[in-house]
Amino acid sequence: MGSVLQLTDVSVVRDGNRILDRVSWEVQPTDRWVILGPNGAGKTTLLQVVSASIHATEGESILLGETVGKVDVFDLRPRIGFASSALARRIPADESVLDVVLTAAYSVTGRWNENYEDVDIRRARRVLAEWKLDHLAERRFGNLSDGEQKRVQIARSVMTDPELLLLDEPAASLDLGAREELVQLLGNYARSSEAPAMVMVTHHVEEIPPGFTHALLIADARVRAAGPIEDVITEPHLSEAFGLPLMVERSDDGRFAARAA
Repeated sequence: MGSVLQLTDVSVVRDGNRILDRVSWEVQPTDRWVILGPNGAGKTTLLQVVSASIHATEGESILLGETVGKVDVFDLRPRIGFASSALARRIPADESVLDVVLTAAYSVTGRWNENYEDVDIRRARRVLAEWKLDHLAERRFGNLSDGEQKRVQIARSVMTDPELLLLDEPAASLDLGAREELVQLLGNYARSSEAPAMVMVTHHVEEIPPGFTHALLIADARVRAAGPIEDVITEPHLSEAFGLPLMVERSDDGRFAARAA
């Protein structure tokens, strides 16, 4: 199988400002990528390009074998799992957790008159169990904790067996316990041979789950380093990207930590 994503000299320009500047990047089906960089670096914009939510101003984007701009994006998007805070804000607060996950089958965020088969319901319940959410199936989404809502979003994003999974800051705003639980679950999923290619945006190396294989470091709209994670998450690369001398450590279980030197 070929790459699931290939960007060639992709730029995004808004009001004369380059939000992304000539980004080239390739993701293989078994890759698990983390995107790191300071605020305003272009991380979320890059994820929007990759999800076919926006079109690049310049360059070529090939997504799941299709050239964006020459294919109906509504045919592409169901093949991509996407979890983000922006998506969570569109989910009705009174929607049950089961329905939040189930409605991914129709790419909608509120159950209405769709008809779901028993196989869809069984699949949704299995996914909830895999993400330790089965006991919350009948709870209302708006009544969940931040950590539970984050896991429901991820469960929804994998409901349709996507070929590419995109996670935009899945651990943001979580307390220590909720973060560690989520990182552990994501690490287990990343190690699974059945998981799709994964791309996760984060601000903190401590949130990188074990099992992630590659990293892309972006600053000032440009890629500063990309490749195997051990080659990118280094003191020189991070110090340059964040503009501060940093010390980086990696534990035996693959977790990273960084602090000012």
